[in-house]
Amino acid sequence: MFVYPSGLDLSSSHLRFLTTRLCERRRAIGSRWRRLSAGRQALLTLAHLRVGHTYAQLAAGFGVGTTTAYRYVAEAVDLLAALAPTLADAVRTASTKAYVLLDGTLLPIDRIAADRPFYSGKHKRHGMNVQVLTDPFGRLLWASPALPGAVHDIRAAREHGIIDALTQADLRCWADKGYRGAGGTIRTPGWGRWNTLSAGQKAMNRSHAKIRALVEQAMATLKSWRLLRKLRCSTTRITALVQAVLTLHLASSDRG
Repeated sequence: MFVYPSGLDLSSSHLRFLTTRLCERRRAIGSRWRRLSAGRQALLTLAHLRVGHTYAQLAAGFGVGTTTAYRYVAEAVDLLAALAPTLADAVRTASTKAYVLLDGTLLPIDRIAADRPFYSGKHKRHGMNVQVLTDPFGRLLWASPALPGAVHDIRAAREHGIIDALTQADLRCWADKGYRGAGGTIRTPGWGRWNTLSAGQKAMNRSHAKIRALVEQAMATLKSWRLLRKLRCSTTRITALVQAVLTLHLASSDRG
């Protein structure tokens, strides 16, 4: 395998943050000598998450075995995932906002036609459903654990307790028609064919769409981590990967 220099479109704050967390963990567990320093392990993990390099590619680039590369990435991802904000944390943060935006996204996975629970009829592909909460400017606040792609957005929101949490906090939320009937403080567009809606309903739907359009910025933020564009790992690892990306993004934003 050929090895060549490459680069990551990330700020140095991402690397510093993860390196610091890894150093703290190594001290906590009394870790002895390793093939890679904490900084190199952090860089290896960021390359996997941001660019989607395989473990074989990472192993060749960093001069370690494939198993070692997998172990280093798994350790760093689990460490980051444990630092991700919970739904309660996100609601507390959002309590100072005028409202929040809620939407779901499908993270594609490499599954075959037989894996029906992971097939999304809406997107016509296999994937995992992740719910996202953002502030009014479309900035990420929280990402949910991943559910099979066959799960509809409103069911996912109920299973994660999003609707109850927002209602208890009396926090208004704008969402698309996929959440129709959610109740609580969830606001969805008016239902019906466009030619059957009144002028007032059409104006309300246009205003609603304009408000919630900014949630697409959060989806773009997640998908900028190219590993999430086509996941080839076990579905049991996807939640940790999403939470790790969320932690890195929020840590970098706090420092920005």
